[in-house]
Amino acid sequence: MPDRSIRCGVLGGTFDPPHRAHLAVAAAARQHLALDRVLFIPAGDPWRKRGRGRDLSPAAVRLRLTRAAVEGLPWAHVSDVEVRRAGPSYTADTLETLAESGGAWWFVLGADALADMQYWHAPERIIAAARLAVVRRPGAGANADLVPSALRALLPEIDTRIDFVPFVPDAVSSTALRTTIASGGATDGVVPARVRALIDELGLYR
Repeated sequence: MPDRSIRCGVLGGTFDPPHRAHLAVAAAARQHLALDRVLFIPAGDPWRKRGRGRDLSPAAVRLRLTRAAVEGLPWAHVSDVEVRRAGPSYTADTLETLAESGGAWWFVLGADALADMQYWHAPERIIAAARLAVVRRPGAGANADLVPSALRALLPEIDTRIDFVPFVPDAVSSTALRTTIASGGATDGVVPARVRALIDELGLYR
């Protein structure tokens, strides 16, 4: 029987590579919303990142990196649901699949992602399958101001489906990390040691 009482967060991304900011966002959502677990979901075919001038590492590799990143965190899990699925990785499809197992679900995203959610595939299905855990900076203004009018017009019920999570942003980015690694730089304290060891073993970002 599905566990109807479990509270789960979902954090998707390319995770190329995963780093401390990903872990910190997940931890903040877990604490603020009293989540039992957070699922990290590497995108199989991230359609919104096509044509940006850089090939992603293979999905299977990013899956291994993400598993290494959460190792030792009992509340963090990694799902290969998008890696296994053929075709574009649509958040709506993923959340509907996960929701079939029961429980309460939150999709964790930043305020910047919320700002263009009206352009996503089937946003109405996203908020039907899960609540939104929107990570926001302290002092960023009123919560209501972070919801774009175009999204509110498309989804009139959107405000009732959002929980805001306060979070002090971390300046680290996967793009900058790839540059650092390519030049042989250190990533101590930014990338988990297990992740860096795997990156070096596979010769990634060189």
